[in-house]
Amino acid sequence: MSELSYFRSVDNSLPTCLIRCDEINPDGTAKPHTETRNGYVHAQKMRAAMTYAFGRIHGLGSLTWHKSEVSGRMVGNPSVSDTVAIYMTSLRRRKVELQEIIRDLYNHNHQPGVGDIKSYTPGKRSAPKKDHEWAGGRARRLLQCAYVLAFLCLLRFDEVLKIRLEDIEFVSPTCVKLTLPFCKTHQFGNVQPFYLYLLPEPLAYLCPVRALAEWLEVLEAAGVYEGYLFRKVGASDRISVDNEHMTSETFLEMFRNNLVDIRIFPAPYGTHSFRRGGCQWLYTTCRWGLRRICDWGGWSTDFSSMTIVKYLISYADDSQEKREDFMNPNRAPSVKCYTCGRSCHCI
Repeated sequence: MSELSYFRSVDNSLPTCLIRCDEINPDGTAKPHTETRNGYVHAQKMRAAMTYAFGRIHGLGSLTWHKSEVSGRMVGNPSVSDTVAIYMTSLRRRKVELQEIIRDLYNHNHQPGVGDIKSYTPGKRSAPKKDHEWAGGRARRLLQCAYVLAFLCLLRFDEVLKIRLEDIEFVSPTCVKLTLPFCKTHQFGNVQPFYLYLLPEPLAYLCPVRALAEWLEVLEAAGVYEGYLFRKVGASDRISVDNEHMTSETFLEMFRNNLVDIRIFPAPYGTHSFRRGGCQWLYTTCRWGLRRICDWGGWSTDFSSMTIVKYLISYADDSQEKREDFMNPNRAPSVKCYTCGRSCHCI
């Protein structure tokens, strides 16, 4: 008997609640984008409820679900099985692979006819619009720039949307220095700057220099040279000249509309997805250590309640790299590894 069939034999609502969190049906077909789905956190809660129900209420304990060598029957807790664990892992990966989503958004927002910057032409309110016409080329450049800064700098979106033009300094044609006026952990300033570099062409969708250059060109054409970086964009794709930043609610609505453009169900994603996704990208893809991520994001390294982290991050450790070299792809090679022969930083 499979795990899923055992779930149905006990409570028909449990597998339905779990499968509703997925974007794929049990038969492998994709669910329609109009269908409401729950998030990964909801799936975790449902699995915990299943584990408790099978273990305590039905007396199956916490033993892993397996086939008995004596009776030949399936025994143990169906919720504690390799199949369910693999499914939950794959479900989580589908929810948090933000790097690929930003790449697809970049490609879509730069398509001819979608990302073109057009001059203002008055139109009729009753005139039907195409699906991609919810935003013009200016709004899409704003979004792409905000995506990249939040993702790379591990920022909350209230911090991103309050960045001012005065906070940006072009150190060189290939390096930008971003200094936030404040953040949650530094309410009164003294925030360490972020040094962002021009990335190779294959990573153009994550390149902060390209994204800032495109958006600053739009602002310059609108006559904006100071004040907030991310301003309100009107329905006609015109930049607001008033010194008011875009609200988080407006950005979230536009971000989710952008996700619909590339046929991704938007409900599981919010403004915090960039901060979480960027952290995971630096850790898994770039292979940054925890101490380095904490230094870059300005996070505290005081994890006294987590024993394993205490071993990984010692209070006596000093940062081994200059801050301005964290994102620099042209910095000097590191000490050569005599096991694998590598000496690159692999950004």
